[in-house]
Amino acid sequence: MTHPSSVPLPGSERAALAAARLAGPADATERIEVTVIIRRRAGLPRTAAGGPARISRDELRERYGSDPADQALVTSTLAAPDSGIEVLAADPGARQLTLSGTVAALSAVFGTSLSLVTSPGPGGVAVTHRYREGGLRVPARLAGIVEAVLGLDDRPQARPHFRSRAADAPESVSYTPPQLAALYGFPAGTDGSGQQLAIVELGGGFGSDDLDAYFTGLDLATPSVTAVSVAGGKNVAGQDPSGADSEVLLDIEVAGAAAPGAAQRVYFAPNSSRGFVEAVTAAVHATPSPTAISISWGSSEDSWTAQARSSLDSAIADGAALGITVCVASGDNGSTDGVADGAQHVDFPASSPHALACGGTSLQADPQAGVITAETVWNDGPQRGGGATGGGISDTFALPPWQAGSGVPAKNGQPGRGVPDVAGNADPYTGYQVRIDGQDTVVGGTSAVAPLWAALACRLAQAAGRPPGLLQETLYAGAGAGQPAAGLRDITSGSNGAYAAGPGWDPCTGLGVPDGPALLARLSAPEG
Repeated sequence: MTHPSSVPLPGSERAALAAARLAGPADATERIEVTVIIRRRAGLPRTAAGGPARISRDELRERYGSDPADQALVTSTLAAPDSGIEVLAADPGARQLTLSGTVAALSAVFGTSLSLVTSPGPGGVAVTHRYREGGLRVPARLAGIVEAVLGLDDRPQARPHFRSRAADAPESVSYTPPQLAALYGFPAGTDGSGQQLAIVELGGGFGSDDLDAYFTGLDLATPSVTAVSVAGGKNVAGQDPSGADSEVLLDIEVAGAAAPGAAQRVYFAPNSSRGFVEAVTAAVHATPSPTAISISWGSSEDSWTAQARSSLDSAIADGAALGITVCVASGDNGSTDGVADGAQHVDFPASSPHALACGGTSLQADPQAGVITAETVWNDGPQRGGGATGGGISDTFALPPWQAGSGVPAKNGQPGRGVPDVAGNADPYTGYQVRIDGQDTVVGGTSAVAPLWAALACRLAQAAGRPPGLLQETLYAGAGAGQPAAGLRDITSGSNGAYAAGPGWDPCTGLGVPDGPALLARLSAPEG
């Protein structure tokens, strides 16, 4: 039963999932875990350009985490001695409280009913999961203090943004990540040494045999790669070679080959809104801090609850405040983001204003000569599988101040965050040479662009002597509508469906692809 004095939790509403098929009631006696997000003591300080000001880890936790009094009140209210609910972990700095309880106890205190349903997961594979509809409630004394309750419904939240090409694909080329790093002018004499690079994964795994064979083939030492389990997620290799394993190994191999000196930490979490938020939070609050975080998973903004979107955006904002560049794939399904409603959509978390959203191009080059001959928007069309870079205008995030002068068009009369910010090679027909579960193959998708930019951030940090942080503020400074941005090479040809590329920022490739020497010069200029 619902708590006798409770109020709605804003942003927790879930609409009916049309593809869900009832698989039975949830076991009322099963113990499950949820994550409660508690309000900040104060909003993050902001720069004149609108991004989070850089602060220390201690400042973030002590001034902008949750108030101990709020934590105590939430604990005493939700985990009372006779409630059947217990606190497993409390992290005031990250504003999180992890609770454990039976399905019956947690359903009652949060005013919902849970069932089991089967629905399509990533790649269309049916998944059975807990399910709820409507909104949640919290005890009235916690109104405004609890911002989100994640984990009651554990449906798959995101899909990986990689694309494979047919083995007999005609007229196709491919590159190694070091070749692409050279073509884009990654800083000479750097390899990411001294930097930490985090990767977020929501399934799959990697094995050392694949990594050793791959890097040996490139005449590189295998980089330091450490798996980190979050919220019960684990590195499980060799069980999904055409799915999540492809994502995991693509990310590690691209990042590791483009910045072999950077130490990688790969965070494995369940594919749910709770798992996603927990993984990003763990990466952001790790010690030492990563220079960059690579995220190649996401889904259309409207598939998220508002509370989950806000919680993940806040975790990414924490990263920006700590000087971390959070690189996120913008999606592989063009301007609709794969939503079949006839409208245009952008992918989240790429649409977070605190993320560096990474779009995709199709690249023709001679890597031996170091010459790029052509680069256009990635859009393979129906004859080649229909993959295309995601991009467009957010329906949920406002236009960031640093993007206001770049010519982002309004959508349905409303201004919104423009996606992406930057781009890189993503077409599987001009793809990345990688090794997946013992097989050498070629893979593309904006999934490859996020770790490529994360590797670039590590090498820029090594060369400039400081992490680039919220890189967007630097990139957009002085970039007027229709004008190229210093440090990037503008891509002006092609479309992703509803949007076409053109001079300056566009909803296909953002401000463009890296011009390494010019970008380093911008970042190396004295601060102030």
